[in-house]
Amino acid sequence: MTTSSNAASSQVITEYGKQNIFGRETQPQLVEDYTSYPEEAEKTNGRWAMIGMVSLLVSYFTTGQIIPGIF
Repeated sequence: MTTSSNAASSQVITEYGKQNIFGRETQPQLVEDYTSYPEEAEKTNGRWAMIGMVSLLVSYFTTGQIIPGIF
């Protein structure tokens, strides 16, 4: 399958002699305090939606188009 040509090299070479750029994976990180993530993500998504709606209204009032340059 995939082998490293020497120990100091970070390249991984396939059996066909091609460089495999996806040969190494990063180690997963364990986050201990992961309990409030869903609530924070929901708040963040709501805030981005509000920003999007305000920017849509501002662009409509200033240009008269829903998406300036397209419609």
